[in-house]
Amino acid sequence: MSDFLNVSSSPHGRSGDTTSSIMFDVAIALVPATVFGIYWFKLPAVIITLLSVITAILTEFLFEKLTHQKVTITDGSALVTGLLLALNLSPEVPWWIPIIGSVFAILFVKQLFGGLGQNFMNPALAARCFLLISFAGTMSTFSVDGVTGPTPLAELKAGNAVNVVDMFLGFTGGTIGEVSTLAILIGAIYLVLRKVITLWIPISYIGSFAIFVLLFSGEGLNLPFLAAELCGGGLMLGAFFMATDYVTSPITRNGKIVFGILIGILTGVFRLFGPSAEGVSYAIILGNITVPLIERVTMPTAFGYGKKKGIPQKEEKGSQKQSGKQIDAVKLFVITLLAGLILGGVYQITKTVIAENEYKAKIEAYQQVCPGAVDFVESDEFTQALPTANTEGMFSDGTLGNVVVNEALVGVDAAGNPMGYVVNASSNDGYGGEIALTVGFNSQLAVNSVQIMTINETAGLGMRAQEPEFTDQFKNKSVEQFTVTKTGSQSDSEINALSGATVTSNAVTNAVNAALKFVQQTITGQNMTIPSSTPGSIDVTPSVDDPAVTTPEVVDPAASSAADPAVTTPTDPVVATPEATNPAATTPAAVNVAPVE
Repeated sequence: MSDFLNVSSSPHGRSGDTTSSIMFDVAIALVPATVFGIYWFKLPAVIITLLSVITAILTEFLFEKLTHQKVTITDGSALVTGLLLALNLSPEVPWWIPIIGSVFAILFVKQLFGGLGQNFMNPALAARCFLLISFAGTMSTFSVDGVTGPTPLAELKAGNAVNVVDMFLGFTGGTIGEVSTLAILIGAIYLVLRKVITLWIPISYIGSFAIFVLLFSGEGLNLPFLAAELCGGGLMLGAFFMATDYVTSPITRNGKIVFGILIGILTGVFRLFGPSAEGVSYAIILGNITVPLIERVTMPTAFGYGKKKGIPQKEEKGSQKQSGKQIDAVKLFVITLLAGLILGGVYQITKTVIAENEYKAKIEAYQQVCPGAVDFVESDEFTQALPTANTEGMFSDGTLGNVVVNEALVGVDAAGNPMGYVVNASSNDGYGGEIALTVGFNSQLAVNSVQIMTINETAGLGMRAQEPEFTDQFKNKSVEQFTVTKTGSQSDSEINALSGATVTSNAVTNAVNAALKFVQQTITGQNMTIPSSTPGSIDVTPSVDDPAVTTPEVVDPAASSAADPAVTTPTDPVVATPEATNPAATTPAAVNVAPVE
């Protein structure tokens, strides 16, 4: 019977490779990057790597034991996941970060979807994205030789020069495994020689990204800039070790090329047009999600099916296929329509609440920058100056960049006495777009404080501009103009730039300077006129009927009765002044809020 031929389904050609052999080859290929990371970052890199790997293996073991499944920790997949996650972490993260990340990668991304081969995205990258979203500041802290600073890509995006040779060799800041391009390439060569991976995905990924940078970076054929983009941000680690993951990447050659081009373009979009200087992790994760569609489009047609090489497609099967596509299109349309209606309904329900919360936040910011004020009112001078300030010369010299003064109000107390000024200004020169802030001034035009209202900068870098450590530098300062310095503040007018966020520091400082310039040129030496009817008033008092809040009414003495105690015994000094008893002075009421000597 042993001489009989057995009939079986394809494939008939089988490889001697196993899951274990492939995973251990990947682990061996990661050794150069791991060793260099430990050499460069010392003990913290060792601790993070061990915690990540041990947690990944232990999580898989415990889950499979508790669910009475076959224990698969010997296949090496958990080892590789833990190691890749560790190499994607900064050596500055606390010890619990790799533990949380490994548990998330193994439990939620891998095991809950059915284990190895069933996960739809790379577990290590999914965990890194989860950590970036949940602990943005912690995940974005990097240092070299104990000195915290930005990564080379952050410096590059800020317009600063970087050392490409150091980036290639690895003598720079970054995550444990991404810093040395040389070490990564050594491991990649090992994988290619062992035929664990092909070069279709890495080449199409790196090539499409390089072309995108050349076309849209604005640097033209700046080869050092391109080299820095290729060597930084974990692009090489992602291209050779994570984009080529068997489970989450296409299996056909054409599919691999399409996949590589897609994630290359996405990485370029994230880096050049997004607030982050990196983007590899998110690009690959989004690419993983599109793999089923890519494979459906690029899968070769089996012999005997489809219009290929003159073989006509069978009509009955074609009609069924076409009908199935139509049904899918209808389902997709219905789902999209329902989602749109739901989102629209939620918006209608919540827009009033959102507007109220924004209003409350605005009032709270006003009261913080102008302490003692219970109401914020317009003045004729501010109203007249605002339209021309942004268009006719006040900021047209360009020294403050793209700044705009949006609103200016006078803060008054319960009796209507001026307490200071509040100016809303913004700069469009932030790293992530517009930065809007509120600046409060006292009667001497010294800055009370600064409150950031809108900011969308890089987490852990530019976002630190809203922290008191930075904004308090403007507090209680009376200067002509603020300047940004990187060498340490030597005077009241100098503001220390945020490390790795010079662009953000300049944008915030320019917005403050715009507010300062506006009040200086509008207020100095003038008697501010506050209309008796103030349509621009933002009343933050409990009630206008509250006698403790209401400003006494100006009354014509000719029409008043001597027996009326409300007129004969004025208690407010503003009403008792000669000007207040003059009928000609009642509309509008002129209040002198010029700086007090």
